[in-house]
Amino acid sequence: MANKEHHYQVHVIWTGNQGTGTATYRGYSRAHEIQAPGKATIEGSSDPSFRGDPARWNPEELLLASLSACHKLWYLGLCAEAGIVVVEYEDHAEGTMIEQSDGAGQFTSVVLKPKVVLAPGADVDKAKALHRAAHEKCFIARSVNFAVGHEAHVISNSEAS
Repeated sequence: MANKEHHYQVHVIWTGNQGTGTATYRGYSRAHEIQAPGKATIEGSSDPSFRGDPARWNPEELLLASLSACHKLWYLGLCAEAGIVVVEYEDHAEGTMIEQSDGAGQFTSVVLKPKVVLAPGADVDKAKALHRAAHEKCFIARSVNFAVGHEAHVISNSEAS
């Protein structure tokens, strides 16, 4: 099968001009909107550490959410193909970013912490192993230059009580 190429577009609009543009570092808002046709607008800003609005999503959170969602989507698909019924899935992902003295920075690691509940009788060991396969296939994890680990907690629904 030949490789397929996929293309994505978003429209990011800075909405933080408070009348003087970027005349001063403190004189503008970091507010922006992220749009794509047919989808709800995401209100964004920078992290509050960088003068951002804490009520809006920042790029660091969106990167973490992308990694978590990509892993989940692959994992659920692999479980469905393997005949493993997942009845609950949630993730409490955490990331570490280092800011350098000049203001530049980068993520150094992300750890996904999915909690998965399976239908009674499901193969828990196989379900745990599928996290590795999901990680190996996740488009987003394969695209970043820092470690993305996972600490999955997988239980059968009969154990959840």
